[in-house]
Amino acid sequence: MEWLVSLFGAGLAMVALRDVFHTLWHPTRHGGLSRYVMSALWKLSQRLPLRRRATGLAGPLAMVTVVALWAGTVVIGWALIYWPHLPESFSFAAGLKPAEHGGPLDSLYISLVTVATLGLGDIAPAEPWLRIIAPLEALVGFALLTATVSWVLEIYPALTRRRALALRLSQLQRNDPSPLQLDSPLGAGILDGLAGQMAGICVDLLQYGESYYFHEGEDQTSLAARVQYAAELADLGRNARHTEVRLAASLLTTALEDLAAILDQRFLHSGGSVRDIYRAYAADHGRSQL
Repeated sequence: MEWLVSLFGAGLAMVALRDVFHTLWHPTRHGGLSRYVMSALWKLSQRLPLRRRATGLAGPLAMVTVVALWAGTVVIGWALIYWPHLPESFSFAAGLKPAEHGGPLDSLYISLVTVATLGLGDIAPAEPWLRIIAPLEALVGFALLTATVSWVLEIYPALTRRRALALRLSQLQRNDPSPLQLDSPLGAGILDGLAGQMAGICVDLLQYGESYYFHEGEDQTSLAARVQYAAELADLGRNARHTEVRLAASLLTTALEDLAAILDQRFLHSGGSVRDIYRAYAADHGRSQL
């Protein structure tokens, strides 16, 4: 029975590590825990009275929640490994009575101290296999800290790229280029640049899907509010006389279709047309298309 408890704890720790791997390093980045937690908090925030403010907190709060769940699962898992072997498989500092330190709280304390790499030494493993298991937990704790920092450093640049594209679309919309102005080498460059940025957003949503659940700021930096204008520019470009403009417009149209497919498959599940998907995207972020 003791070994069954320890094996269950090891399995619990492996579940957490698997989720960390799939969230941060797997090519498809289909982390189960992060996806469900972020989706749940996002939907909950939309039902609160102050929706705009609540959705602004949904992404950061979900990241903190996921990291806390990872750490908590690892700590509890290792605590279950230690618990059945307390106190006989551990050595205690002078002044501590082993008979008084064999409960679940003591195993949780050992796990917390180890995962935090504090190494207080008042309760230390004595069995050879435990002397190997405990440093492994410390390594996992260090890896979790590194993973958390890496996750933050990956998510926020993706948000910056999305907001920069939205701001670029906002600037173009405010200057309102005419069909004649767009039908030029400069227009081809503008459309091609938008297509390239749109392709980058597709990659960001595939690799950093958690970024979808972050508030995009004001309407000028909200892609949900501005993406439809990119489709309007592509429509204008497809009717241009210059072949370069028509090609750039076709590339932009394809990038917009790819983005709509990713949004619908991963987040919206509307099953509608490209325009329907973009309307659902705007509504999901509390925007109206401008």
